[in-house]
Amino acid sequence: LKQLVDGNVVAGWDDPRMPTIAGMRRRGYTPAALRKFCEMVGTTRGDGIVDVAMLEHAIRDDLNTNAPRAMCVLDPLKVVLVNYPEDQRQTLTVPSHPNRDDLGERELPFGRELMIDRDDFREEANKKYKRLVIGKRVRLRNACIIEAEEAIKDSAGNIVEVRCRMIEDTFGKDPADGVKAKGVIHWVAVHAGQRAELRLYDRLFNHESPDKGSDDLMSYINPESLVVKHACWIEPGLVNAAPESHFQFEREGYFVADRYDHRSDAPVFNLTIGLRDTWASAGS
Repeated sequence: LKQLVDGNVVAGWDDPRMPTIAGMRRRGYTPAALRKFCEMVGTTRGDGIVDVAMLEHAIRDDLNTNAPRAMCVLDPLKVVLVNYPEDQRQTLTVPSHPNRDDLGERELPFGRELMIDRDDFREEANKKYKRLVIGKRVRLRNACIIEAEEAIKDSAGNIVEVRCRMIEDTFGKDPADGVKAKGVIHWVAVHAGQRAELRLYDRLFNHESPDKGSDDLMSYINPESLVVKHACWIEPGLVNAAPESHFQFEREGYFVADRYDHRSDAPVFNLTIGLRDTWASAGS
């Protein structure tokens, strides 16, 4: 660990990728999850290796139960609802957690212009793609159903805006014409959302035992262990989140407000853990 710090591979002893108490706290690992992990692995007289996936499972299980939900768009793409009045605004009241009434409710501003994730739109797609496609419908999480009509591109051919039609009277209801949405996507209203920095942390090493054998452990550093996104779009209630507050950003993962850098005028959230074990699915 000292080699990692001295070599500036990490930002310090409390870098969220470090297996130190300070690092795990800044990453958003909860005391309850760490205690559960210790119960799962038990004790032994000899040295051994425990799959880090066990720790990650304990963290996911704890945060799934206790973390309030919120919406954050990592790679924003503007959506304009062409049949929604330009000067109209409304506020939706939704649960903070689907199974925890004690966590209360939160308010979501809604308007004509929204941000969705760029990966949630394609001009054309096969039937397996359950998100927004020209001529197809999706439901906006906790809101209405929309149908894409046109993609606006810049001079370089990049999509900069998607024009959609809001299906009338579908807030919490199925459409009257019986044509249902194929999927659900998250969103943030342009007029009320705020930009935020998201630090996407992953495993520091791409080997289960980087300090074993004859190879230099530095050769096992995961180059994707930290990816920083500066132009994410968060719902307004997250701006005043207290440092070290935990959230599940719906469809993205579990995040924590950074204990040092998060401020209302410059929100910073660290990825604690993804919703699924991507290492297992990759065969690692």
